[in-house]
Amino acid sequence: MKKKGLMQFPHPFFSERPAWKWFILVNVLIGATMSALDVSIVNVAMPTLKTDFNTSMAVIEWVAMSYMLTLTVFLPFFGRLADMLGRSKLYNMGFVIFTVGSLFCGMATSAAYIIIARVIQAVGAGLLQANSVALITQAFPASERGKAIGIQGAVQAIAMAIGPFVGGLLISSVGWRAVFYINIPIGIVGTLAGLMILPPNVKTAIKEKIDYLGTIFFASGLAFLVLVFNEGVKLGWGSDTILLYGVLSVILISLFVITELRVKNPLIDLNLFKNGTFLIGNLTGMMSYYVLFAILFLMPFYCEKVLDYSPALTGSLLTPIPLAMAVVAPFAGYISDKYRSGTKLMTAGGMLVSALACFALLFLGSHAHIIVLIGELVLLGIGMGMFTPPNNSAIMGAAPREKLGLAGGILNMMRSLGLIFGVDISGVIFTTLEHRYLARHGYRHVQHVFQNGHIPLTMKDHAFLRGFVIVAGILMIMNLVASLLSTIKEVKEVDAEAAAAAKEFEAAV
Repeated sequence: MKKKGLMQFPHPFFSERPAWKWFILVNVLIGATMSALDVSIVNVAMPTLKTDFNTSMAVIEWVAMSYMLTLTVFLPFFGRLADMLGRSKLYNMGFVIFTVGSLFCGMATSAAYIIIARVIQAVGAGLLQANSVALITQAFPASERGKAIGIQGAVQAIAMAIGPFVGGLLISSVGWRAVFYINIPIGIVGTLAGLMILPPNVKTAIKEKIDYLGTIFFASGLAFLVLVFNEGVKLGWGSDTILLYGVLSVILISLFVITELRVKNPLIDLNLFKNGTFLIGNLTGMMSYYVLFAILFLMPFYCEKVLDYSPALTGSLLTPIPLAMAVVAPFAGYISDKYRSGTKLMTAGGMLVSALACFALLFLGSHAHIIVLIGELVLLGIGMGMFTPPNNSAIMGAAPREKLGLAGGILNMMRSLGLIFGVDISGVIFTTLEHRYLARHGYRHVQHVFQNGHIPLTMKDHAFLRGFVIVAGILMIMNLVASLLSTIKEVKEVDAEAAAAAKEFEAAV
């Protein structure tokens, strides 16, 4: 019998209570709040950083790009590492690294300094994200997992919603450095709570080697793929640089697949994707975030340029989406837990509701009523809230317990890719259609449409709406396809593994 004491981890005050799983969820929520808040809060500081560091927008964009690129390409590796070395250890390490990275960001004296510090932050965020859903899945039985993931989704949505407001308040009252320093007390609390609460580390029973070669191929190949979509508009899709990025991406990802099929302990076990639930869940998850962030990207331009709303009002109009997600997500998770067909009902229904929201956006004109606009954005938030928790729960339930970290890493990687592709691809389609419309009416080679004083305002509005409506139509079709895929997938749990995980967790208590 272990001796009880202050330095025993996890502390008996938590681990000897039947509600231990809820303490674990609270600790995961601290990490979820910190990482979600940071994503939205930093965007508000970008113009101030550009001015303070006296640099170009092309350079300052890498404050956001370096973070997202690092986070996306290393998520599967961090998840795989956690499965091998212990999820609790890696999760707490994520708190520490993220907190240190935040400190360095706040101390930055140049653009290069803060970009490097953001990479450190992203490593910490990757360790947190790769393990958060895995820890919930490990702690909660299948009958409660959807509800727990729904609560996590609700907290993340609220953090995203209040991020711009908190960021603006901190910048105006204290300065931009406070945007990063605010993470330090949260990170310290999360680290200490993790030491006291998180379950003992469970390593793989078999000694495994890290697939370094596969990791290098995958991370570099995915990085070049992301750069293709992110830099394509700026450099030109036919430029030598973009073509080189594309070729390198194809070669490196092909080498990754060949490596994974040959090595004994691959970075990503490709057999996971033979499970239809895992494959379709990740694919539709990426599609859902593609739609969400495409709309979040385009709506501010519509509100400010076409409707002539102020930035403050525009920011307020976007908050109904995450707030609606926060309200609906726990209920969607609960229903998917309670009823056998709940997962299909919530995921397919959620995508249908999102499709309806995109359909409604097709009819937005140059004089949209603000109440109608809010209603359409709330509808999108409801659809996302219905879809995300059951889908994430189904993905994690389809993974063997010894690969929960990897499954969580892939899940979050697909979400990040959806975000990147949603913004970049939708932006390209929109810009191309807008410029074609103007060219047909005699305004060729226009770089900054709304800053151009030679183009009539009515023409600018029509050009914008032309691109916007087509993009909204594409997003509606994507939602319908995702809904159809959600209905045909057979939701299969790895029941034996889940039961073993639950018994192992109870034994640790």
